[in-house]
Amino acid sequence: MPKIEVSRDALFDFMGASMNDTDLESLLEAAKGELDEPADSDGVMKIELNDTNRPDLWSTAGLGRQLRVYRGGRIPEYDFFSTPGTEVDTAGRTVMVDAALKEIRPFIVAFTVSGKAMTDEGLRDLIQSQEKLCTNFGRHRKSIAMGVYRTDLMEFPVKYIAADPATTRFVPLGTEEEMNLHQIIERHPKGQDYGPIVADFPRMPFLTDSRGEVLSFPPVINSARVGAVEVGDTNLFVEMTGTEIESLLLACSIVACDLADAGHTIGPVAVEYPYDTPYGRRIVTPFYFQTPATASLNHVSTLLGEEITEEVAIESLRKMGLPASIAGGVITATTPAYRNDFLHEVDLAEDVMMGRGMQTFAPEMPSDFTIGRLTEEEEFGRQAIQVMVGLGFQEMIFPYLGSHVDLVERMRPVPVGEQYDGPDVAVAKISNPMSENYGCVRSSILPYLLGSEAVSGHAAYPHAIFEVGKVVRFSESDAHGVSTINSLGFVTADANAGFTEISGLLSVLFYYLSREYRVEEVADHRFIPGRVARVLMGTEEGDGPVDVGLFGELHPQVLENYGVQVPCTACDLDLDRVLRNVGELV
Repeated sequence: MPKIEVSRDALFDFMGASMNDTDLESLLEAAKGELDEPADSDGVMKIELNDTNRPDLWSTAGLGRQLRVYRGGRIPEYDFFSTPGTEVDTAGRTVMVDAALKEIRPFIVAFTVSGKAMTDEGLRDLIQSQEKLCTNFGRHRKSIAMGVYRTDLMEFPVKYIAADPATTRFVPLGTEEEMNLHQIIERHPKGQDYGPIVADFPRMPFLTDSRGEVLSFPPVINSARVGAVEVGDTNLFVEMTGTEIESLLLACSIVACDLADAGHTIGPVAVEYPYDTPYGRRIVTPFYFQTPATASLNHVSTLLGEEITEEVAIESLRKMGLPASIAGGVITATTPAYRNDFLHEVDLAEDVMMGRGMQTFAPEMPSDFTIGRLTEEEEFGRQAIQVMVGLGFQEMIFPYLGSHVDLVERMRPVPVGEQYDGPDVAVAKISNPMSENYGCVRSSILPYLLGSEAVSGHAAYPHAIFEVGKVVRFSESDAHGVSTINSLGFVTADANAGFTEISGLLSVLFYYLSREYRVEEVADHRFIPGRVARVLMGTEEGDGPVDVGLFGELHPQVLENYGVQVPCTACDLDLDRVLRNVGELV
């Protein structure tokens, strides 16, 4: 969770009141915050914020704004925002975007700051906001990177271009040596940290003014001249570049509102794009893009467990900084420019709860009392674990998510990447994975066991490993289209591993599980033809046979796909079916 350092006096100035630590601790509940460390001898306190959906609270000004409004202060209004279809005057302040950036780092937002000299506390808070927004909210500068510059040393329009990294040179902040962009990535500390974000592109993002004065190499480092902001500077230029335009617009609004609350004057900047964006080719930033949040009053009452009146709902939302009205039983709240965390009615209900105060809801004892116990499936799985350990197997625990390459492609008897015409294994895919490495839900444990075996070649043979865990498989009988089952997978690896050995292990396993079974030859592309069998069982009603899994010798090409150097046998069982089918064989 984000933890920020704030000046106690500055926070009280933004709040409009001072208080002792006990009262402040209680008030911080309105921002889901905790006083992590009281103010030290320099008056600096540490506050931990337990809501990653509210980046507007990650600064002294933002936190102070929320606490001030909660205590009854006026909800702030800002006059520098452009809205869809309506622009504010930019006085010629413009950023021109290079068309080549569309596939590199396509978006930029900006504004100017003037009217008040930057104080030491203000500069430290601005730097902290920059780090928190770019690191926590901007995914370590991948989607948001922020730069601040001295406007007195630059001239509009600013040019956001795709530069040749070999020929583009400047002196980066923190050094006195002129370097090209490749050298900055290789040698500058910030280049080593953030250069990989753009290192693979043939051209890289670059910011200059109309005279060619270098501003920065985003998202890596500012220039040593224009980008060296100091205490006492009055006129500043703030820009943010990235890959997600709404995240950039929100971060831009947050910083602009914070600086406006601190007494600075915000000057909007027009960004001219040569390509389409969700908000057109010309965007004047800061830009208000949010839509009102709505929720049924009855639904809010149901979620909170108490009857919430219209008056209470409106006042509670006002205390959270949300002007609201109710018509026809529907709450409509105006989303502040510095927030964009209302995705569902639940989010509005939460603000009603926070605004009214969590301590005002009387605790209730549960009306149903139950005694917890292990499910029958869990007990059966633990029994299977005990048997496998008794057989000399090492238990493994793997994640449920994996890549399509590991879960599907490597399990085919052809080299990875080559065309495969045999039967496939269907796996459930994640619609919006953060990484290709976790884009699918496993349908079998065997790929993970082989992956583990591939890195265990240094250990003395034989190897025997297993896991009892859950897998997901498609099922027409399930309302969701997929079913989650408890599965047992085990692998043996040895120069002498063969069908006879694993058949004997399976026989011992079923003996100690008190189950009867029979085997039948089957074709499976993961195994050597003629050396694989499926496991069949009866049912309680005697209407079997039921297929509960298979075992055999793994295909040499599958082993090669994983980098396994010795023969392997494997078994894949549906433990839920094994548990339910206890009848005699038919």
